[in-house]
Amino acid sequence: MYIKGKIAAMAAVGVALSAPMASAQEFISIGTGGVTGVYYPTGGAICRLVNKSRKEHGIRCAVESTGGSVYNINTIKAGELEFGVAQSDWQYHAYNGTSTFSDNPFPEIRAVFSVHPEPFTLIVRADSGIENFEGLEGKRVNIGNAGSGQRATMEVVMDAFGFTMDSFALATEYKGSEMAKQLCDGNIDAMIYTIGHPAAAIKEAATTCDVKLVDVVGEPIDKLVGDNPYYRVATIPAGMYTGTDVDVTTFGVGATFVTSADVSEDVVYVVAKSVMENIEDFRQLHPAFENLDPAQMVKDGLSAPLHDGAAKAYKELGLIE
Repeated sequence: MYIKGKIAAMAAVGVALSAPMASAQEFISIGTGGVTGVYYPTGGAICRLVNKSRKEHGIRCAVESTGGSVYNINTIKAGELEFGVAQSDWQYHAYNGTSTFSDNPFPEIRAVFSVHPEPFTLIVRADSGIENFEGLEGKRVNIGNAGSGQRATMEVVMDAFGFTMDSFALATEYKGSEMAKQLCDGNIDAMIYTIGHPAAAIKEAATTCDVKLVDVVGEPIDKLVGDNPYYRVATIPAGMYTGTDVDVTTFGVGATFVTSADVSEDVVYVVAKSVMENIEDFRQLHPAFENLDPAQMVKDGLSAPLHDGAAKAYKELGLIE
């Protein structure tokens, strides 16, 4: 059985032979993202539901703040995490050995469920003069930290528009928790974020300085959405953030929850069932979860096979046949 945590040690009370054996307990970790993003509270919400009944199943869940999607997938592959949150496109590429994973495929990656939609979001200073993606040319742009899904997606979008790193006056790699301050301090003109909304980092920027969200549209985006099943047109509603008075059109992916085929069926069964049996509680743990539907969560955006433990849970709950 794949276990990160080990059996709890025997309590040494008096003579060793008479000491009671502590209950076996498994410790699992979920890789997420930066603390101001949505991945971190997603992991926290999942752990909260798992830990609520830990006395019954013996599994204790912990959250790790990480570099994001690509990092999480690679770290699960290395056996250093049991679960992770990842964009649907990087789940697809890992399983199929394409794009970033062409030299390092992960055919053992397994889907557990999908979570919230994640629009590719372009946030710019109101005084930057940037009105569309093409307007980033010659500007100072935060392209995302290495290992994050947003950085990898930004590179896909850059390629679609014919951009290179030299297209920018400056390309920075600030983490999600650092971007808003850098934008409002005037050190960058724009930042990109592939994230569920509302997002704390964008709220921070919008309430600290004058910013706006910009449409990411055009022929290159139409082609990306048309050619790739994991992309879809997305809308960020007007009024979501200060300074955003009209709907913003872009494209996006979905956040998904993934694991490895090497993680035991029993563990994945418990995690999957803990969320789906408590979906009303889960929806209240972050605004991005409000409209989640279990019937969609068990199939939408999942390009890797369902883990056997998740499939067992969903069959019992009548979510799949």
